[in-house]
Amino acid sequence: MGYKVVVAGATGNVGREMLNILAEREFPVDQIAVLASRRSLGTEVSFGDKTLKVQDLATFDFTGWDIALFAVGSGPTKEFAPKAAKSGCVVIDNSSLYRYDSDVPLIVPEVNAAAIHGYAKKNIIANPNCSTAQMVVALKPLHDRARIKRVVVSTYQAVSGAGKEGADELWDQTKSIYNPVTEVPPKKFQKQIAFNVIPQIDVFMEDGSTKEEWKMVVETKKIMDPGIKLTATCVRVPVFVGHCEAINVEFEDFLDEDEARDILREAPGCMVIDKREDGGYVSPVECVGDFATFISRIRQDSTIDNGLNLWVVSDNLRKGAALNAVQIAEVLGRDCLKKG
Repeated sequence: MGYKVVVAGATGNVGREMLNILAEREFPVDQIAVLASRRSLGTEVSFGDKTLKVQDLATFDFTGWDIALFAVGSGPTKEFAPKAAKSGCVVIDNSSLYRYDSDVPLIVPEVNAAAIHGYAKKNIIANPNCSTAQMVVALKPLHDRARIKRVVVSTYQAVSGAGKEGADELWDQTKSIYNPVTEVPPKKFQKQIAFNVIPQIDVFMEDGSTKEEWKMVVETKKIMDPGIKLTATCVRVPVFVGHCEAINVEFEDFLDEDEARDILREAPGCMVIDKREDGGYVSPVECVGDFATFISRIRQDSTIDNGLNLWVVSDNLRKGAALNAVQIAEVLGRDCLKKG
């Protein structure tokens, strides 16, 4: 016996990816509904070998449905997620709305699956920020061995993290550079993104950090360990899909790079590709469409007693969003709902 599953935001990048991953992983779906705003009413989306017609999120009745995957942004989530949850449907939310709510578990299944049982307080589970998700998958097995004191991370984040508008802007600006007659000024991003990098993701906070950087700090503490100190610099780069992170880790105990490599090879969700030769590492174009979090360039940091450097790459539409949400649904079904 399977589940009655709803995907809200089914016409967006993440919503479509959720449908693809539900089909690829053969999630036990007895019935599925795809929702979006009224303007997308009747639009067709694919689910495996089926074609589904989009229904209106505003008028949908969640009564009798088991799980709802939300990929609609904080505004619509604030309005409709509580309605779904109140009707008995467990919401797995991809927006930032509930991530910092103490009554809502923030889950990365490879890291803190046991925390999922807290969902019953509000019938809502939060999906973390894309840059946080891949980072904690790589850090957790190392933290279990040597205990992390401090993390310094610089991210190189793809434009798809800003939605379809971000990808369109990179595409249109790139074309305009080769055809100067057409000028494409920045709209989604603060500056030109084509052939450029932008050291700002989300708005600035009072302390000079951006909200994206703040999210990585707060979410890592909630998911992994409140004692970890973390500082981040988040940068948008002209890549369509795939977030990269250069991570420097300081541990309480010494951890040899060879042991770290062995630990990560055995860790769930991790794929180590780390050869000290030209091209012996993973770049964004190579991670697209893959489930794994790729880890390369594992090496000792000789400037501190117990330090390592890592290069971490993942498909932000998958592990950073849709895949993690589906994995949460799998844990929910296995450990909490237990149908059939």
